[in-house]
Amino acid sequence: MVVYFGVRGQTEGSVGAAFDHAQDIVTLEQNLGIDIEGVVQGPVEASPTLETLVNWIYIWGHWPVIVATMLWLVWHHREVFLRLRDAMMLSGAAGMVIFATYPVAPPRLADLGLVDTVTESSYAYRVLQPPAFVNQYAAVPSLHAGWDLLIGMAIVSAATTTWLRMVGVAMPVLMAFAVVATANHYVLDVVAGIALVLVAHLGALALERRRRRIRAARPRPPGSASADPPSAASQPDPHPGAPS
Repeated sequence: MVVYFGVRGQTEGSVGAAFDHAQDIVTLEQNLGIDIEGVVQGPVEASPTLETLVNWIYIWGHWPVIVATMLWLVWHHREVFLRLRDAMMLSGAAGMVIFATYPVAPPRLADLGLVDTVTESSYAYRVLQPPAFVNQYAAVPSLHAGWDLLIGMAIVSAATTTWLRMVGVAMPVLMAFAVVATANHYVLDVVAGIALVLVAHLGALALERRRRRIRAARPRPPGSASADPPSAASQPDPHPGAPS
């Protein structure tokens, strides 16, 4: 995580290019009929309670949840943890390349009439993500939405109770709504983030299969308990000739 924030902060792109790219995204969304950022934020901004709830989802539903989930998985579900770790590393590496080469100003900075609800209403986010380590023009892809999807998938995979599976299903949906409602991401950012992590998940599954093949091909130590014990029928009769 430290490496992610450090590299992300150091790769902040051209401000002019970031605003040009933002306008390109807005135009594309308008052509596709999905420029709904203002529609999504309207009810949130009108309700202090809803705004606070959405801000808290955006702030506390990301890194705190990621850390807690990974600690739970590494302790109780090692295989799921490794799959999640690999998917996050693959998508994070790809994301940093995109952040550096294709900077995009988020809706809150793109003069679209949207409000930065997180900065206006909450200081906790600036504690969790210090400005010195944050690239303001890294809107595409939304790893808030993408990584929460990976976390949700991991929870559903490892959970043994219905309520915990429901948490895993709800988390990415709520985060996808929150990143748009807080004007931190465009709808297309969410789509890009989801597509990126799903590809990374496929890569993580390939790495998981590779680990299993390596374990299966590893020679077993002599005298290991892997061989099946002889059956009763194959064992010699301790009393040959005795009446049955």
